[in-house]
Amino acid sequence: MIELTNLAKNLKDLRKQYEYTQTKVANEIGITCSSYQAYEWGTAYPTLQNFVKLANLYGVSLDELIE
Repeated sequence: MIELTNLAKNLKDLRKQYEYTQTKVANEIGITCSSYQAYEWGTAYPTLQNFVKLANLYGVSLDELIE
């Protein structure tokens, strides 16, 4: 299984770079804010569908989200 240790930091960094709130990102990908917060805190991981939505939102590849 691939380690996703950098995912939380990358999501937070991208969100801040784009000046988005956690609520905006959550709404854009169709989840609750608390679910998105768990992604940034590293306590939960997105589904594959949400990984794709996040990558599309930020214009990055899936690899870039986890590297």
